[in-house]
Amino acid sequence: MSAAVAVATRPFPHPWVSSRKAGLLELSSSSPPRNRLPIHVHYDGITTEKCLPPFESRSFPNEWPVLLECASPRSDAQKLSALLPRTNGPRLLDLAAEHGVLGHLAARLGKMDGHALLRETRQALLDGQRAQNFITLRMTAELFRVLNQLASAGIGALVVKGPVLAVRAYGDPAMRSYGDLDLLVRRRDIRRATELMMEAGYDAAVPVAAIDAGKIPGQYLFSKGDSKLLVELHNDLTLRYFPRRLPLEKWFERQVYVQVDSREVPALSVEDELVLICVHGAKHLWERLMWIADVAALVSRQVNLDWDRAASSAKEVGAERMLHTGLQLAATLLKLRLPDHVLEKVKSDKVAANLTGQILNWLPAAGYAPPGLFERAAFRMRMHGGLVSAPAYLMRLSFSPTEEDWGAGREENQRSFLDMIRRPFRLARKYGRARKT
Repeated sequence: MSAAVAVATRPFPHPWVSSRKAGLLELSSSSPPRNRLPIHVHYDGITTEKCLPPFESRSFPNEWPVLLECASPRSDAQKLSALLPRTNGPRLLDLAAEHGVLGHLAARLGKMDGHALLRETRQALLDGQRAQNFITLRMTAELFRVLNQLASAGIGALVVKGPVLAVRAYGDPAMRSYGDLDLLVRRRDIRRATELMMEAGYDAAVPVAAIDAGKIPGQYLFSKGDSKLLVELHNDLTLRYFPRRLPLEKWFERQVYVQVDSREVPALSVEDELVLICVHGAKHLWERLMWIADVAALVSRQVNLDWDRAASSAKEVGAERMLHTGLQLAATLLKLRLPDHVLEKVKSDKVAANLTGQILNWLPAAGYAPPGLFERAAFRMRMHGGLVSAPAYLMRLSFSPTEEDWGAGREENQRSFLDMIRRPFRLARKYGRARKT
């Protein structure tokens, strides 16, 4: 397979275009012609190529409104029906795939009939739904196995995002695509959990020697080469995009159980989950509509969401502005209805409103026109807020090395000075390069 392009390093969680983590489809490319992106899709030994234009709102003037309507928990069928005649089916599929919301598209369009667009896209959507159902069943079964293995050793774990979020937000574990399984575990259990995962046939990206040396990766990643399954373990140190360290024990104390298929699995309280997905969206600068749709859907489906508890949870980790921005995006783009007192508080955060405006500029491009290095840095600082805390937050993100920054002999030293120095240069190369389009 040819060398992976930049888009393959970003989340491509849906099987319709690529499920890099799940392994059903692979995305690769050689050097693209100017302003065109050739994509090679490999599936069952068949390779096809297509050229996509830059993902900007002006490139999809008719498709973007359809996508927003489909992703909204308050979708208007009459409005959607009026938008469809002006929409190009393949372009709509391309855009939805880039934003990770093909499941939303399939759910909305599956209830409609009579449009030529629906005839164009129906088979592709059906094929995608079948592929996603297969991925979901396989990953849910693996989740149960991993939880059983950890529980047998007395290791507590909380399932975050993935199948739990899909059930909570959409009522269907196959509705939301995901390419890996994410679990929170305590720091004291990481070493033993790593040994158990290796005994179960997983390859550990972070060796035991690095754990013993006190190295802190971005996540403890485990993969199975034969099945392409990925499992990520996180704790309060790996989730470094939280402005303050997670009160992990409190999160475990507030844990609840969510039914996934026929089994209840341990999960965060819904208020803590809401804060987590808003921090996760902020980490990725909200470059995908799927993350905003998750916020809108999760809030919309909760009958007894405790807004005071959510605000307190955000305050505990210094993520009030991240929460406000996520809620503003969901309300602005996807018609999320918020209680009056919550809406008033969100609207009073003028910095969050300005950040929302910034995000709306780059969001339709789905990451193909990303903000530059300095714009990213300014965004990070404003997202945290505070004359002292914001620069400190940026410095921590800029100089706290992950496994990508570890040099030779990475298992030997706990905090290598060279690793710290290497990180800002790597980030500058990664985000200072020319835009993808």
